[in-house]
Amino acid sequence: MEYVYAAMLLHSAKQPISEDNVAKVVVASGMQVDQAKVKALVSALQGVNIEDAIKQAAMPVAAVPAQAAPEAKKEEKKEEKKPSAEEAAAGLSALFG
Repeated sequence: MEYVYAAMLLHSAKQPISEDNVAKVVVASGMQVDQAKVKALVSALQGVNIEDAIKQAAMPVAAVPAQAAPEAKKEEKKEEKKPSAEEAAAGLSALFG
């Protein structure tokens, strides 16, 4: 993802998106460069109109009308029957014979 960000930064700065420039941006961010990823990105962007790609990706979001919040269902708290100490001891004695 860092490499895509580097390419977008270069595009925004009106700089050519080349292997050297992408590598420089990645190094400037404090990361190590993976040359295979740089080459793959630059070759993938060959002939791509980035402005058109950005416009196609940025779809307008229609405003969602505000709806009344649904009433929270009241959950009845069911009391769990906790065994008494005598019942627990009886249960344990069954384990040991």
